[in-house]
Amino acid sequence: MDEISPLLGNQPQERPDPLSPNLRPRHQELIPTPCGPIKPWSELSCLLKLYFCFAVASLLALLGLTLTSVYKQRMETDVSDEDNFTVSLIQLVGILFCIYYIGRGVLQENRQELVAFVLSVLVVMVRSVVNFSVLGSKGKQELLVRFVCTMCLGVVHVLCTSLLIQRPNMMAFRVGGALESLQEQYFLLNLCFSMVTFDLQAQLCLCILITTLDSAMSARNSIILGVGVVWACLTAAVGAVAVLKEAKVLVWVFMVQNLPQVAFFVYLMYTVGVKWFQDSSYTLEAAAVTGALISLVIKVVLFWGLIRLVHSFGQGLRERMFAPSK
Repeated sequence: MDEISPLLGNQPQERPDPLSPNLRPRHQELIPTPCGPIKPWSELSCLLKLYFCFAVASLLALLGLTLTSVYKQRMETDVSDEDNFTVSLIQLVGILFCIYYIGRGVLQENRQELVAFVLSVLVVMVRSVVNFSVLGSKGKQELLVRFVCTMCLGVVHVLCTSLLIQRPNMMAFRVGGALESLQEQYFLLNLCFSMVTFDLQAQLCLCILITTLDSAMSARNSIILGVGVVWACLTAAVGAVAVLKEAKVLVWVFMVQNLPQVAFFVYLMYTVGVKWFQDSSYTLEAAAVTGALISLVIKVVLFWGLIRLVHSFGQGLRERMFAPSK
C-alpha cells in the first residue's frame, strides 16, 4: 500500500473552471451624490490633485479680484463705464460656473463639463480682451491686474483641461457596466445635465446684459427680468431632477417650461432692436444678440438629447447611479 500511495497522489485532478470576467460595474468604489457618483479623492493621481487644487484656488482668487472690481465700479462715483461693469458681472457668473464645471468634470470624469469649462474660460478671456481694449488709460490701470491674471490663468486652464479631455474615460463602464446601451444612456444623461446648467449660465448672462442695456429701466421691464431669472432657475432645477430621476413627466414639463423662455428671447431681441441705434457703442447689443443665438443652439441640442434619453429610461441606470456604496 505504501508503494501504491505515491501513484494515487500523482493522479491528475480536475481543474476548476476558468474564472469568467467580472463585467459588473465597480460602483462600490464610487461615492454616490445627488448629481451622480463621483470618484473618491484617493483615486485621483497626484498630478490631477495638484491641478484640481490649483484650478479651484486660481478661480477663487480671480473671483475675489472680480468682486473687488464690481464693488469699486458700483460704489465709486467717478466710474461711469457701464460696459465694464456689465463685463465684470458676466465674468463673475462665469467664474462661479467654472468652479462647478471643473469640480464635476474632474471628480466624475465628465468630458461634457470639462468642455463647458474650456468654453467658459475662453468666453471670459474674450470678454476680458474686448473690454480691456476699449477702455481708456485710467480704466486700463484699474483693471490691469485682473486682466493679466485672467489671461495667464486662462491659457493654463485651457491647455491642462484639453489634456484631461483626451484621457481615456472609464466612468461610463464603472457606472453602467458592460452593456453599451447603459453606457450610451449615461453619456446622454451627462450631456443633458451639462446642457441644462450651461443653458442656465447663458440665460443669467443674458439677463445681466439686457438689464445693463437700459440704465433707466422701467418697472415693468424690471419685473419681467426678475421673473425671467426665477423662471430660468426653476426650469433648470426641474430639468436636472427629470434627467437624474428618469421622470418622463418632468421631462415634458421641462420642455413646456422652455416655451416662455423662447418668448423671452423674442422680447429680448425686440428690446435690443429698440436700443440698437440709440448709443454710439454697440458692444452690449451685439453681445446680447450673440448670447440669445447661443442659448437657442443650446436648447436645440438639449431637446435632441432629452428626446433620445427618454426612450432609454427604465433600464436600471438610475438604480446603479444612486445605489448605496458597499
